[in-house]
Amino acid sequence: MSEFVEYSLLGLLSGGVMALIALSFVLIYKGTGVVNFAVGEVMMLGAYFYYAGAVTFGLTPWFAFIVSLVLIGVLAVLVERTVLRPLSGQPAISVLMATIGIASVIHGVVEASWGGDTYQPPSLLPRTPLNFGDIMIPGTALGNFAVAGALILGFLAFFRYSRAGVALRATASDPVTAATLGININFSQRLTWILSGLVGTVAGVLISSSAGLSPLLSAAALGVFAAIILGGMDSVLGAIVASLMIGWIEAVAAGYLGGKSRDVVPYVVVLAILVVKPYGLFGTRTIERL
Repeated sequence: MSEFVEYSLLGLLSGGVMALIALSFVLIYKGTGVVNFAVGEVMMLGAYFYYAGAVTFGLTPWFAFIVSLVLIGVLAVLVERTVLRPLSGQPAISVLMATIGIASVIHGVVEASWGGDTYQPPSLLPRTPLNFGDIMIPGTALGNFAVAGALILGFLAFFRYSRAGVALRATASDPVTAATLGININFSQRLTWILSGLVGTVAGVLISSSAGLSPLLSAAALGVFAAIILGGMDSVLGAIVASLMIGWIEAVAAGYLGGKSRDVVPYVVVLAILVVKPYGLFGTRTIERL
């Protein structure tokens, strides 16, 4: 029983960080209807900015973290203004291909600047493990979950109570009606890209400071697709719940069936659920005329 509890706790804790990556995807999809394939590369770039600030320039970890958020925010504004804004009104496939191009450019710049070596950024959070009898929880896992949980709760409150959050929800639901009511659609979409980049950066810094930093970090975002599809592409709550589910399934499967099973078992479970609920657990069910 203690093994099962330990596996479960570790899975739920890792699912919290996974939820941040899923949230980065869902924010863009809700706001633009496009799957942003550059999420992984933006997450990776934010982590490299943090590493450069903390190690290369000798900044304190938290100040380097803030600087990385600012740089990613500026980059998101530039990309939205120069690349994505001109594609407004074009077919969704055009924007999707643009995100793939952005991802390729970022990946190339990172490898040209830092190479393919693995670096160890300084940790933002304590590494001291916590022991509960026979159960041992790494301090970084618990701290990462706490940061992810606080950020997710903050986003939920932002979307529910702030004027900007309500404007984003209105734009995502019906942009034409939102524009008619006086909501600045361009600003809402720009803010969506900024928030997605910031959330991805937080996830990248948390993961890299505990597991190491290399260009392979961007691949971590691809593993979140199972959670996004399971929760529903346009559901923030679905992304959170599904990420916790996938994190738990991966940890338990790896603990009892071996490490390689964590790459198979979650997708089997997702496929089984999607047969019954093809729009995901919380996704919007669309009705189309045949």
